[in-house]
Amino acid sequence: PSALFMLVLFAWPLAEAVGIAFTDGSGVWSLQNFRAMADDLNFTDAARNTVLLVIVVVPLQLALALALATLLGNLHRGRDIHLYVWTIPLGISDLAAGIVWLAIMSERGYLNTALQALGIIDGPALWLSYETPWALFTAVVVAEVWRATAIMLVIIVAGMQLIPKEYGEAAEVFGATPWQRFVKVTLPSLKPSLQTALILRTILAFEVFAVVVALGGRNLPVLVGEAYAWQNDYQNSGVASAYAVLILAISLAVTFFYLRVLRVREETLA
Repeated sequence: PSALFMLVLFAWPLAEAVGIAFTDGSGVWSLQNFRAMADDLNFTDAARNTVLLVIVVVPLQLALALALATLLGNLHRGRDIHLYVWTIPLGISDLAAGIVWLAIMSERGYLNTALQALGIIDGPALWLSYETPWALFTAVVVAEVWRATAIMLVIIVAGMQLIPKEYGEAAEVFGATPWQRFVKVTLPSLKPSLQTALILRTILAFEVFAVVVALGGRNLPVLVGEAYAWQNDYQNSGVASAYAVLILAISLAVTFFYLRVLRVREETLA
């Protein structure tokens, strides 16, 4: 059953997408779609914005997830309640999260209302306009950090529960500070969990779409957004598939990088 599931829902669509990306309109094998993708006016901006989002969002989420997981581990009461509250964004769809932050950051949103009430600004500011690209980028970063940090948090919390308490107690006996215990004991023991969390979150960050569309439309081009535009607006499945294949190639490269950098040696596990 698992092999059939992978074949029907993964391998077959993947082969179809690759076939469409590498053929022209007459069905002949060609790089025409990739040339059209590279010539797209938004391609460079989309690639740059996507990479910048990954570079900014993923480390922020990792640092925040580690901090929250450590704080959770030091709580003696109410752990379940805190974890439940912190993971509430997991139950919210990407589009719904984008709409929530749109209500905050829009011209008549809560942020402008609060700033006007405090006398910081005289009138509504356009945070999500093409004229303020860095404000729009920051809004997407904040929305993504709020929405998806819980994914990494759950994985890291699960990994921390597997670390024997004797390791930290032994380090404390030998005079290690809390920071030294975290760096020398906790982080090395979390390698498998960090590997999983980083692979999953980085791939999902390269596929960011709904939050960007909700907040800025095409004012902040991203790779998946361009793939959607070529398929839905331009009705060009070839170029849309070329974008999809590019995202797949980047995801595979990132996965291989994490597997190499954060690999756990067999003797460590033994």
